Amino acid sequence: MVCDVETGVCGVAGSEEMELIDLTAPKKTIELYYVTDPICSHCWAIEPQFNRFLEQYGDYFNVHTVMGGLLEKWGDGFADVQNGIAGPSDVAGHWREVGDMTRMPIDGSLWYDNPVTSSFPPSRVFKIVQKHDEKLARVFLRRAREAVFAFNRNISDQEVLIDLVNGLGLDGKAIVKEAEHPDSQQLLNEDFQLAASLGARGFPTIIMVNEENKGVKIVGGRPFEYYVAGLKQVLGEDPKSKQQPTLEDYLAKEKLLFSKEIEVMYDLEQAAIKDFVEKELSTNDYEAKEVLGETYFVKK
Repeated sequence: MVCDVETGVCGVAGSEEMELIDLTAPKKTIELYYVTDPICSHCWAIEPQFNRFLEQYGDYFNVHTVMGGLLEKWGDGFADVQNGIAGPSDVAGHWREVGDMTRMPIDGSLWYDNPVTSSFPPSRVFKIVQKHDEKLARVFLRRAREAVFAFNRNISDQEVLIDLVNGLGLDGKAIVKEAEHPDSQQLLNEDFQLAASLGARGFPTIIMVNEENKGVKIVGGRPFEYYVAGLKQVLGEDPKSKQQPTLEDYLAKEKLLFSKEIEVMYDLEQAAIKDFVEKELSTNDYEAKEVLGETYFVKK
């Protein structure tokens, strides 16, 4: 006799009396370096694909998030000729193009009236939070990106950074003050040196290296399957994926999810999102909101 945990029904057990199982998690033999920057629009655009990759294959690798230093300051000859960017106002159109193309919402109008002066302040805050807690540092990076891309907040502004760090349950004023100390810039410089040694010349760059110090470098935004293929190449065998988390668990972990992220995680069309969310979540658990024509869901 057996009581089924899913149905709650008790009855006769199946025909198999004994079943062999393997609870051994894969040994983490891969080092994954994610070279990025808080204001990298294409890094924001790959959040759906990269986060699914981390969720389903994260047992295979140790993740190292490396700051790349996209914008120290405007002036002194800074320009992104390839994208037609010579000053802050030039960034707005480029950001909107990325947002429209990928459906990860990007406002970008702050570049006209309240431009980000440098990506170094949020990068230094990331390094200081990382000293306290690696996982919280990744959460900070996510919150900073939500703030600057979707909600048009200037993450080079001290008060915005304090607010974001407070939201992590840390002392925002203390962390941001520490991030202004020369030692924090040294931490950032070490990341820049690591990025250079890895051959990262653009963002996002994802590098996976095995125990033999051989691996793959993936530059720019790619489909989810591309990262899986890269992992397979580094492992030398087909990696085994974990089941995607339930939407309830995924939202509980991330606190805020855009429609595109849910679509990618669960292989859904945009038109199916409303019914899927209503089926998977209680209305008491979330709020549905909209920004720039895109729906997002917030954990209550």
